[in-house]
Order: sequence, then structure tokens, then C-alpha cells
Amino acid sequence: MLFVEYPKCSTCKKAKKWLEEQGFEFKDRDIVKDNPTKEELKEWYEKSGLPLKKFFNTSGMLYKEMKLKDKLPEMSEDEQLELLSTNGMLVKRPVLISGDKIFTGFREAEWSTLL
Repeated sequence: MLFVEYPKCSTCKKAKKWLEEQGFEFKDRDIVKDNPTKEELKEWYEKSGLPLKKFFNTSGMLYKEMKLKDKLPEMSEDEQLELLSTNGMLVKRPVLISGDKIFTGFREAEWSTLL
């Protein structure tokens, strides 16, 4: 498993603690120091079956400063993936990649059922 997080994020800390308590082994990756590439994001997005908007940190300051709520509907999928790959703070976190399962954000009930 790959656990992509922002170490200062309280939700990421909670998710990481939960994974450890469940005995899962995972590789940890700091989303700011090692931002996902456009290719990685595209692969995760396609595997996830989620709308691309679910990969954006819609509650983040950068998302709001850039007024992405209004801009995203006008952007192509390729442009959105390119934008996500420019700054880890735009990406919804944590992101957990487990085989062909991709999770954005931490919802314990969902993770419990699907992992």
C-alpha cells in the first residue's frame, strides 16, 4: 500500500494511526515533498472510478485562493490533472493506493469495509 499524506494534516494523522492499529503495512509519502505526477494522478483517477473533483482538496486555502470552484468546470480533464500535479496542497488527502483500490480522504467505515 502507498499512503500519500501531508504530515501536518490531522485527518492524515488519524488515517495513519488507524492503518497502523489495523496492522497494515504501507509506504509513506509526503505529498508536498514528493507531489504525485500527472501520470500517477491519471492512473489513480482512472482506477478509482471517482469523479476527478474528488481528487481536489476543496476545503484547502490554495483551492479557494485560486477560485477553482468556478474554474474546474471549464477545464478539461487533462488540464485538471496537470494542475493537480503542480502542488500537493491541491490534492485531497490522504490518498491510499492499495492494489486496484484508491481512496481519497479518510472515511474509517469505507476503509474498514474495502480493505
